Amino acid sequence: MILLPNECFFKIFDYLKTDYSLFSCLLVNRHWCRLIVPILWSEPTDCSVDKRLIRIYLLSLNVEEQTLLIPFNIILPNYSKPLFEYASYTKSVGFCLHDGVKNWLNDEGYIDNYKRNRNEPVNAVKCSLIAMFLRTSKKLKILEINGTICNKMISNYLYRNTTISYLNICTKTIEFKGMGNNGRSSL
Repeated sequence: MILLPNECFFKIFDYLKTDYSLFSCLLVNRHWCRLIVPILWSEPTDCSVDKRLIRIYLLSLNVEEQTLLIPFNIILPNYSKPLFEYASYTKSVGFCLHDGVKNWLNDEGYIDNYKRNRNEPVNAVKCSLIAMFLRTSKKLKILEINGTICNKMISNYLYRNTTISYLNICTKTIEFKGMGNNGRSSL
C-alpha cells in the first residue's frame, strides 16, 4: 500500500473545506483528523455567531484573560480540555465575533443582568477572546476589532504579533504613548 504525503491530503481536504463531506472525512481515522481539524478551524469567522464555538474558545482563556470577566460574574464553561488547541488554527477574527459572544451571553442569561449597558459584558468577553486569539494563534492573518475593546493586554499582544497582514480597528481616536499632540490622533 502506498500512502500519499500529507501535503497531498492537505490539498485535497483544503479543496473540500466548503463541502460538508469534509466533516465526515474527519471521522475516518486519526491521521485524517489531525489534517482536517486545522482546516475546519482556520476560518471560524463565517460561523462565529454560533454560541457553541464561543464556548469552546472560552476554554482556551488564560488567567489574565479570564480576569477581565470577573466584574461581570461570568462563569466560564466547565468542560474537559479539548483534544486540539482550536484557536491556534484561526487565520481570521472578524467583527461578527460580537454576534457569537452576544448569542452565548444571552443563552447563559448574562445580558439581562446588564440592562443599563448590555455591551459591557459583550465587550469584556470579546476582549478576552481577541487577546486569546492574539496569544495562541500562530496563523492569524486578519483581525477586525472595535476600538472600544482595545486595552493594554490586546495592545501588547498586537505589538508582539508577527503574523497579522490585515488589521482593521474601528475607532474614532487612537492613543499612542510618546507621540506628539498629547499622544492622540483622531481618525
